[in-house]
Amino acid sequence: MKVQISDIISGRDRSKKINYTFEMPKFDFEGDIIKPIGPCEVVGVIFSDSDILILNAKIKTNLEMICSRCLDTFIYPIDIDIEERFTTNSDSKDDEAIVVMDDVLDITEIVETSIISTLPIKRVCKDDCKGLCQECGCNLNYETCSCHKEDVDIRFEALRGLFDNKEV
Repeated sequence: MKVQISDIISGRDRSKKINYTFEMPKFDFEGDIIKPIGPCEVVGVIFSDSDILILNAKIKTNLEMICSRCLDTFIYPIDIDIEERFTTNSDSKDDEAIVVMDDVLDITEIVETSIISTLPIKRVCKDDCKGLCQECGCNLNYETCSCHKEDVDIRFEALRGLFDNKEV
């Protein structure tokens, strides 16, 4: 959705309600492809405070992600509130305001950037996800395996051979 900045700054109402839905494309995030499931809904208002435009909006969508531990896909709900400040005045004293050189503000781009900035670094399907077995690769959330799990620090692995070959 594109908004004409001059209409809001010089307009009588000095605000514009935002209520739109759009289909977000798949995107790459830290090597994973994130796939939006369903539309992205944006509801809010953009209003003018002298030469500053303030966007307040609520964003809702669902994303399909891959769990970092078990590699299963899961749905990650997005339900965030954003507040962004913009200005056309490059000499503005507002440090938080983003300077916009054009008369058109693309809200879709702002929404997509806000969604990406809220994504967790480590994406897990649930807090207690057990992940995959390091030996056989089975998903420990659904099945157990009979692999020998000895917790050995790999830095000391070479020393273990010394003690195994000890002659008495």
